[in-house]
Amino acid sequence: MKVCRRETFNAAHRLFREDWSDEKNLEVFGKCSYPNFHGHNYALEVWVDGPVDPETGFVIDLKVLKTIIHEKIVDRFDHQNLNLDCPEFKGINPTTENIAIVIWNILRRELSDTFKIEVHLQETEKNKVVYTGS
Repeated sequence: MKVCRRETFNAAHRLFREDWSDEKNLEVFGKCSYPNFHGHNYALEVWVDGPVDPETGFVIDLKVLKTIIHEKIVDRFDHQNLNLDCPEFKGINPTTENIAIVIWNILRRELSDTFKIEVHLQETEKNKVVYTGS
């Protein structure tokens, strides 16, 4: 059985590699490489897969999952510049893919190993990634 909690956060970032020229960054990352950053309203879905507890009827108490997501993800990244404000992205280009991996790794430390976790992260209406830890 899978259950899901959806949350949102807003964050700024810039996609670029310091070891590349401005021209190469623009070629690869387009407008996302502009030096003054840009932001997104991210939609995060955390899917938890596990057995239904016969005592509670839950896979996981969604109030508990909500608290974990808020304390460990939303409070950490909301209204932040991922490149400048978040040590998790030091040396990591904060692409949607890398943001999803960072979120998954944080949640993996917080949730029981009995659960499989999927992180779905939507950057725009048209762009979304899914990371399952593999």
